Amino acid sequence: MKRVFDLCVAISLLLLFLPIIGIVALLIKLKLGSPVIFKQQRPGLHEKPINILKLRSMTDARDSEGNLLPDSMRLTAFGSFLRKFSLDELLQLVNVIKGDLSLVGPRPLLMDYLSLYSEEQAKRHLVRPGITGWAQVHGRNAISWEEKFKLDIWYVENRSFMLDLKILVLTVGKVVKSEGVSHGNHVTMEKFSGSNLS
Repeated sequence: MKRVFDLCVAISLLLLFLPIIGIVALLIKLKLGSPVIFKQQRPGLHEKPINILKLRSMTDARDSEGNLLPDSMRLTAFGSFLRKFSLDELLQLVNVIKGDLSLVGPRPLLMDYLSLYSEEQAKRHLVRPGITGWAQVHGRNAISWEEKFKLDIWYVENRSFMLDLKILVLTVGKVVKSEGVSHGNHVTMEKFSGSNLS
Protein backbone atom coordinates (compact mmCIF):
# COMPACT_ATOMS: atom_id res chain seq x y z
CA MET A 1 0.00 0.00 0.00
CA LYS A 2 2.84 2.40 0.87
CA ARG A 3 4.59 1.79 -2.45
CA VAL A 4 1.39 2.26 -4.47
CA PHE A 5 0.66 5.46 -2.55
CA ASP A 6 4.23 6.70 -3.11
CA LEU A 7 3.97 6.08 -6.86
CA CYS A 8 0.58 7.75 -7.28
CA VAL A 9 1.53 10.84 -5.28
CA ALA A 10 5.06 11.16 -6.71
CA ILE A 11 3.91 10.89 -10.33
CA SER A 12 1.09 13.39 -9.73
CA LEU A 13 3.37 15.88 -7.96
CA LEU A 14 6.11 15.53 -10.58
CA LEU A 15 3.66 16.37 -13.36
CA LEU A 16 2.28 19.26 -11.31
CA PHE A 17 5.69 20.71 -10.50
CA LEU A 18 7.30 20.05 -13.90
CA PRO A 19 6.90 23.69 -15.07
CA ILE A 20 8.42 24.95 -11.79
CA ILE A 21 11.30 22.46 -12.08
CA GLY A 22 11.92 23.69 -15.63
CA ILE A 23 11.98 27.36 -14.59
CA VAL A 24 14.23 26.68 -11.57
CA ALA A 25 16.59 24.60 -13.73
CA LEU A 26 16.88 27.46 -16.23
CA LEU A 27 17.61 29.97 -13.44
CA ILE A 28 20.25 27.63 -11.98
CA LYS A 29 21.89 27.39 -15.41
CA LEU A 30 21.96 31.20 -15.68
CA LYS A 31 23.02 31.97 -12.09
CA LEU A 32 25.17 29.01 -11.06
CA GLY A 33 26.13 27.41 -14.35
CA SER A 34 26.42 23.71 -15.10
CA PRO A 35 25.67 21.10 -13.96
CA VAL A 36 22.08 21.96 -13.07
CA ILE A 37 21.43 18.60 -11.40
CA PHE A 38 23.43 17.53 -8.35
CA LYS A 39 23.76 13.76 -7.93
CA GLN A 40 25.19 12.16 -4.80
CA GLN A 41 25.44 8.59 -3.56
CA ARG A 42 23.61 7.95 -0.29
CA PRO A 43 22.70 4.78 1.65
CA GLY A 44 19.21 3.47 0.91
CA LEU A 45 17.21 0.55 2.26
CA HIS A 46 19.53 -1.87 4.11
CA GLU A 47 22.43 0.54 3.37
CA LYS A 48 22.34 -0.23 -0.37
CA PRO A 49 23.88 2.76 -2.23
CA ILE A 50 21.43 4.92 -4.21
CA ASN A 51 21.97 8.10 -6.23
CA ILE A 52 19.99 11.03 -4.87
CA LEU A 53 18.98 13.76 -7.33
CA LYS A 54 18.77 17.42 -6.35
CA LEU A 55 18.69 20.72 -8.19
CA ARG A 56 22.01 22.43 -7.62
CA SER A 57 21.96 25.19 -4.97
CA MET A 58 25.69 25.93 -4.46
CA THR A 59 28.54 27.24 -6.58
CA ASP A 60 31.58 25.10 -7.35
CA ALA A 61 34.01 27.60 -5.79
CA ARG A 62 37.32 26.09 -4.65
CA ASP A 63 40.43 27.23 -2.80
CA SER A 64 43.92 27.51 -4.29
CA GLU A 65 44.49 23.77 -3.71
CA GLY A 66 41.34 22.75 -5.57
CA ASN A 67 39.28 21.89 -2.49
CA LEU A 68 35.63 22.95 -2.31
CA LEU A 69 35.08 25.97 -0.09
CA PRO A 70 32.79 25.60 2.98
CA ASP A 71 29.04 25.48 2.32
CA SER A 72 28.56 28.96 3.78
CA MET A 73 30.89 30.40 1.13
CA ARG A 74 29.33 28.51 -1.77
CA LEU A 75 25.66 29.07 -0.92
CA THR A 76 24.39 32.17 -2.72
CA ALA A 77 21.22 34.14 -1.95
CA PHE A 78 19.56 32.31 -4.84
CA GLY A 79 20.67 28.95 -3.46
CA SER A 80 19.35 29.91 -0.02
CA PHE A 81 15.98 30.70 -1.58
CA LEU A 82 15.86 27.27 -3.24
CA ARG A 83 16.67 25.54 0.05
CA LYS A 84 14.31 27.71 2.07
CA PHE A 85 11.33 26.42 0.12
CA SER A 86 12.82 22.96 -0.64
CA LEU A 87 12.74 23.66 -4.39
CA ASP A 88 16.12 21.95 -4.73
CA GLU A 89 14.55 18.67 -3.58
CA LEU A 90 11.71 18.46 -6.13
CA LEU A 91 13.74 16.11 -8.35
CA GLN A 92 13.73 13.54 -5.57
CA LEU A 93 10.22 12.68 -6.72
CA VAL A 94 12.07 10.85 -9.52
CA ASN A 95 13.91 8.85 -6.84
CA VAL A 96 10.54 7.92 -5.32
CA ILE A 97 9.22 6.73 -8.69
CA LYS A 98 12.39 4.67 -9.21
CA GLY A 99 11.96 3.07 -5.78
CA ASP A 100 15.12 4.52 -4.21
CA LEU A 101 13.12 6.69 -1.82
CA SER A 102 9.73 6.77 -0.20
CA LEU A 103 7.78 9.97 0.34
CA VAL A 104 8.21 9.46 4.09
CA GLY A 105 11.15 7.89 5.89
CA PRO A 106 14.46 8.81 7.55
CA ARG A 107 16.38 11.23 5.33
CA PRO A 108 19.28 9.52 3.50
CA LEU A 109 22.56 10.87 4.88
CA LEU A 110 26.17 10.53 3.67
CA MET A 111 27.85 7.19 2.92
CA ASP A 112 30.75 8.35 5.12
CA TYR A 113 28.50 8.20 8.18
CA LEU A 114 27.76 4.47 7.94
CA SER A 115 30.77 3.43 10.03
CA LEU A 116 29.94 6.05 12.68
CA TYR A 117 26.46 4.83 13.63
CA SER A 118 25.75 2.93 16.81
CA GLU A 119 23.73 -0.27 16.47
CA GLU A 120 20.61 1.63 17.49
CA GLN A 121 21.21 4.50 15.07
CA ALA A 122 21.79 2.05 12.20
CA LYS A 123 18.15 0.92 12.52
CA ARG A 124 17.21 3.94 10.38
CA HIS A 125 18.23 1.84 7.37
CA LEU A 126 15.67 -0.88 8.08
CA VAL A 127 13.14 1.14 6.08
CA ARG A 128 13.33 2.95 2.76
CA PRO A 129 14.63 6.51 3.27
CA GLY A 130 12.29 9.37 2.48
CA ILE A 131 12.02 12.88 1.09
CA THR A 132 10.59 13.94 4.44
CA GLY A 133 10.35 12.25 7.80
CA TRP A 134 9.48 12.43 11.49
CA ALA A 135 12.74 14.25 12.25
CA GLN A 136 12.09 16.78 9.47
CA VAL A 137 8.75 17.86 10.94
CA HIS A 138 10.31 18.10 14.40
CA GLY A 139 13.13 20.49 13.63
CA ARG A 140 14.83 19.39 10.40
CA ASN A 141 18.39 20.83 10.57
CA ALA A 142 17.69 22.89 13.70
CA ILE A 143 17.92 19.88 16.05
CA SER A 144 21.00 17.91 17.14
CA TRP A 145 22.15 14.68 15.51
CA GLU A 146 21.16 12.73 18.63
CA GLU A 147 17.64 14.15 18.54
CA LYS A 148 17.39 13.49 14.81
CA PHE A 149 18.39 9.84 15.20
CA LYS A 150 15.99 9.27 18.10
CA LEU A 151 13.15 10.63 16.00
CA ASP A 152 14.20 8.48 13.02
CA ILE A 153 14.27 5.32 15.14
CA TRP A 154 10.91 6.19 16.68
CA TYR A 155 9.48 6.39 13.17
CA VAL A 156 10.99 3.03 12.19
CA GLU A 157 9.42 1.38 15.23
CA ASN A 158 6.03 3.10 14.96
CA ARG A 159 5.51 3.63 11.24
CA SER A 160 2.04 3.37 9.77
CA PHE A 161 0.09 4.73 6.83
CA MET A 162 -1.74 7.23 9.03
CA LEU A 163 1.55 8.43 10.52
CA ASP A 164 2.90 8.96 6.98
CA LEU A 165 -0.15 11.05 6.10
CA LYS A 166 0.34 13.13 9.25
CA ILE A 167 4.01 13.73 8.38
CA LEU A 168 3.14 14.78 4.83
CA VAL A 169 0.59 17.32 6.10
CA LEU A 170 3.04 18.67 8.69
CA THR A 171 5.75 18.88 6.02
CA VAL A 172 3.65 21.25 3.91
CA GLY A 173 3.40 23.61 6.89
CA LYS A 174 7.15 23.40 7.58
CA VAL A 175 8.00 24.19 3.95
CA VAL A 176 5.60 27.14 3.80
CA LYS A 177 7.08 28.54 7.03
CA SER A 178 10.62 27.53 5.90
CA GLU A 179 11.45 26.27 9.39
CA GLY A 180 14.58 24.36 10.42
CA VAL A 181 16.59 24.98 7.24
CA SER A 182 19.83 25.88 9.04
CA HIS A 183 21.56 24.58 12.17
CA GLY A 184 22.81 27.28 14.52
CA ASN A 185 25.44 29.30 12.67
CA HIS A 186 25.71 26.66 9.93
CA VAL A 187 23.83 27.18 6.66
CA THR A 188 23.26 23.42 6.57
CA MET A 189 23.56 20.65 9.16
CA GLU A 190 27.08 20.32 10.55
CA LYS A 191 28.81 17.03 9.74
CA PHE A 192 28.14 14.02 11.94
CA SER A 193 31.29 12.77 13.68
CA GLY A 194 29.82 9.91 15.68
CA SER A 195 28.48 9.70 19.21
CA ASN A 196 28.72 7.52 22.28
CA LEU A 197 25.02 6.68 22.21
CA SER A 198 24.12 3.00 21.89
